[in-house]
Amino acid sequence: MIKTRIAPSPTGNLHIGTARTALFNYLYAKNQQGIFVIRIEDTDTVRSTQESERDIIEGLEWLGLIPDEGVSTSGELGNLGPYRQSQRTSFYQPYLEQLIESGDAYWCNLTELELETLKQEAIDKQEQFVLRSPYRDQKIIPNENSVIRFKVPDTTIFFEDKIKGRIEFDTSLLGDFVIAKNLTYPLYNFVVVIDDELMQISHIIRGDDHIANTPKQILINQALGFSRKQFAHLPLILAPDKSKMSKRFGATSIKEYKDQGYLPEALINFLCLLGWNEGNDREYYSLGEMIEKFSLKRVQKSGAIFNIQKLDSINAHYIKNLSHSRQIELGTEYLVKNGFDLSRWTQEQLIKIINVEIQRIKKFADIGIELSFLWEYPSYDVTILAYKNMNKDDIKASLEWSLRLLYTIETVETDTIESIIKQSIQEDNKQMGEILWPLRVALSGKEKSPSPFEIISILGKEQSIDRIQKALNILI
Repeated sequence: MIKTRIAPSPTGNLHIGTARTALFNYLYAKNQQGIFVIRIEDTDTVRSTQESERDIIEGLEWLGLIPDEGVSTSGELGNLGPYRQSQRTSFYQPYLEQLIESGDAYWCNLTELELETLKQEAIDKQEQFVLRSPYRDQKIIPNENSVIRFKVPDTTIFFEDKIKGRIEFDTSLLGDFVIAKNLTYPLYNFVVVIDDELMQISHIIRGDDHIANTPKQILINQALGFSRKQFAHLPLILAPDKSKMSKRFGATSIKEYKDQGYLPEALINFLCLLGWNEGNDREYYSLGEMIEKFSLKRVQKSGAIFNIQKLDSINAHYIKNLSHSRQIELGTEYLVKNGFDLSRWTQEQLIKIINVEIQRIKKFADIGIELSFLWEYPSYDVTILAYKNMNKDDIKASLEWSLRLLYTIETVETDTIESIIKQSIQEDNKQMGEILWPLRVALSGKEKSPSPFEIISILGKEQSIDRIQKALNILI
């Protein structure tokens, strides 16, 4: 049975990199009819918080990554728990004692001063420092400053990484590393091996920043006689300049993207394409399609470049493809969040505003920003009222023509207005730009805005006439 896990530390909000790693674990497990586990590594009692754990679990589930086992918003799932590391301390001590008894680990009484002295001796000899503690072949009575170190053998270990291929390590270059501060205080590289074995994890899929931990974990795994695990190390997510991803290039937590109005189906689609592709130029996948198509063989070996423009494009696609009722629901929610007073609009007008914006916005947090002129009368810049080389008299004549026509129009539906105005322009031998540009700017005060037909439909006949008249007044 294929079984994967994501094991985040609840020391902050769900990061974009952790979410991508969780997704790849989820997709691989589901593609292989396996099991996906969420385990919380919360032994850092100083930095771990319930708020962070809740944010991580809710964020993963918002993305659609529901665990088969582990910690969920509805409680723990599965019978191999508990799935919080802080509740598993009793599991670890027998394995520490086993390693000490077998001679694969030992109590070490090296002081910080002694350790620094050994490092300096290596530097003086121009040698690489590799710790082989003088206590490694002794049986001592530990004191309050003792630690438990793993006795690293001088050998070569290798594994077949499912993404990067064969990776070898010369363990003679790896020092005897600490696996526990005492029998009741085990450290990460030790407990992760125990937890993976007891939870029957078969495949460990994680970021390639963990490669340095892999030989240590393989050595512990072998010393305890555990089943051999499969590894796959994902390329890191990089900023556009190929540096480590940071807030400088956009939000880095899933909560921030959610708050900005990115849709879960868009974000999960984008994350899937960060380092994986099917072998074609396809951009849009449902979660079910990702599961069907996913393969670790198609994961790239090099870093995945984060492209916010790509995310915006994917999100805009999913916004346009939402049901109309959901568009209205989210559009209304974010207009309120953006501080716009909706009480002045009828429901019909509000729907028109949202319909206009849905075709333009990249994320819901942008809604209404470019339409702020709807809530306040525009201030006019005469220079942008002009289309190409029009002078003031030309602009005045154009707006007066639009004003006369608008008085005769009875309906303000967008399509009807557009048809009437364009037909009248042709019948009167006018130029489209010389009529529509001044009209649109008179209504919006903006050099760039929706079409005059959409604006008139939202404002209504009376307010549209009033705005055109105000624009004419500054031309007198």
